[in-house]
Amino acid sequence: MAEDPWHDDDFSGGLDTGLWLRILRHAKPYRKLLIAQATGGVVLSMIEVGKPLLTRSLIDRAVADGADASLAPLAVLYAVAVVLFSLIVCVFIHIAGRVATGVSYDLREKGFARLQELEFAYFDTRPIGWLVTRLTSDVSKIAGLIPWVTLDLAWGSATIVGIAAVMLWLSPPLALLVFLVVPGVVLASLYFQKKLLRASRAVRKTNSQLTAHFNEAITGVRTTKTLAREDQNLAEFQVDTRKMFSQSMRNAILSAVYLPLVTLLGSVAVGLALWRGGVVMASDLPGDLTLGTLVAFMQLATLLTMPVQELARNFTMIQGGQAAAERIQGLLDTDPKIVDSQDVLERIARQREKPDPALASDGLPDRVGTLEFRGVSFAYKPGEPVLSDFDLAVQPGQTVALVGATGGGKSTIVSLLARFYEPTAGQILVDETDYRDRSLAWWQSNLGVVLQTPHLFSGTIAENIRYGRLDATQQEVETAATLTGADAFIRGLADGYDTPVGEGGARLSTGQRQLVALARALLADPAVMILDEATSSVDTETERLIQDAVERVLEGRIAFVIAHRLSTIRSADIILVIEQGRLVELGSHDELLAQGGKYRELYTRQFADRALERGA
Repeated sequence: MAEDPWHDDDFSGGLDTGLWLRILRHAKPYRKLLIAQATGGVVLSMIEVGKPLLTRSLIDRAVADGADASLAPLAVLYAVAVVLFSLIVCVFIHIAGRVATGVSYDLREKGFARLQELEFAYFDTRPIGWLVTRLTSDVSKIAGLIPWVTLDLAWGSATIVGIAAVMLWLSPPLALLVFLVVPGVVLASLYFQKKLLRASRAVRKTNSQLTAHFNEAITGVRTTKTLAREDQNLAEFQVDTRKMFSQSMRNAILSAVYLPLVTLLGSVAVGLALWRGGVVMASDLPGDLTLGTLVAFMQLATLLTMPVQELARNFTMIQGGQAAAERIQGLLDTDPKIVDSQDVLERIARQREKPDPALASDGLPDRVGTLEFRGVSFAYKPGEPVLSDFDLAVQPGQTVALVGATGGGKSTIVSLLARFYEPTAGQILVDETDYRDRSLAWWQSNLGVVLQTPHLFSGTIAENIRYGRLDATQQEVETAATLTGADAFIRGLADGYDTPVGEGGARLSTGQRQLVALARALLADPAVMILDEATSSVDTETERLIQDAVERVLEGRIAFVIAHRLSTIRSADIILVIEQGRLVELGSHDELLAQGGKYRELYTRQFADRALERGA
């Protein structure tokens, strides 16, 4: 069964307080603001609870003293409370904005930093949309929740406690009557907890799938249009959107039932208090319930529904946000599988303390001499090897070409060399040292990789070439472009080196992108070059230009070339024929042709095919 690319979205269980405590740690730099907000929430609750008491005093004084009642001081105090309430709310909005923006910034930075650390295999099984959703909508959801939930919890809890205390002080019997609804609120919350959480998880998972669909549709728009697949793509997309609609509606219906139910229970509490208070005042039942007290009690009972409703709403938001929290924390908790060993880290620390110019950053000689694959085997999945018992020794300056059928293991070999993956058995040695005993950063800084379809970043041509070495001067950029033959076409453009390449290099031709990528690799000056045949998808003239550039780039370096056109590797020092994860032939071009084996068969067939193409 194929692995589900969305398996990391399959969370289960109820509300995880431990998870939320971990999420709150990301807000630690803003704890003073959050404490101020929580404190302000308590002050706000005191003002709200105090206003009914002011109303009580106003009414009772007016009833007792009539026209002679002195109400001005109480009116002024009430006005001050209203103004103070408004000012605190303004401060809340400002603080919440600062905290939400800061937490969002920090989470995205941490998430992006973790993605940079993760090994290549991590990205093999996770769609782009899956990753984009975590660093965009999931982060925004959590960042927005933290300040407002903090405020509402402080305000709501303090308000409920304050109202309960004042109610018990004013009239214990009426207070106990109102409190009868509390068990109903608790039971409703427990009932809806799992349903809301399950629904919100489904929505977040489908949202990731939709984002991935958007990304694939946009990046593959040329293929879609050339194959006239617009209708089919739309139909496939509608399946996901209908699923999203159905899940969102279920989530909305659950919320629409839960929140009004809590409000209804609060209204029942107000009705009970009003009924009982009216009975007490209209009869000779014992108790000193004044008109002002009854009015204040009604205000408090009505006010009680607000924090209860807000806490219920926040509970719903936390349930909905837990799916996002699980996904974000899951990403941040993912440990890279390919990292520097403790011994390497200790050598790096010693080198930093006492730098030795003759040594690399990891405290070993700063050179790449011989390379050796010694009994290397690799399997993406246990029990399914894609490379078995591979041996190869390469001397400085040699070029190694890898040929063979698609899926034979060529890309696996260069991926292992680049340490995108590590051998499941055997060793890869750099100057007789296992490359796992060298710093990952040092080793990969000595590699240059040019893919068959090179990726260019949005920006100018100069910026893309300088990506190979960020401190390079403009003169060094132009020199690298000249050596690879890119300078000629660059200067023919209206803006020259300042020409924007477009997303992924879309504004340049395939051949131009290859030349820019080669210039970028040359500027980095790596000791080892890895090329996935750069000329397999260009015309003959461009092929000649790129091949000349490749020869200049490879000069004096160890090079591994995945060859699709065998005519481009005649000069390779070592040619490897790889089949089903095993090395079946090794030698130079002339030696392999003379053997009359698999290489000769491939070479003869390819030239026959090209001759037929030219004849056609």
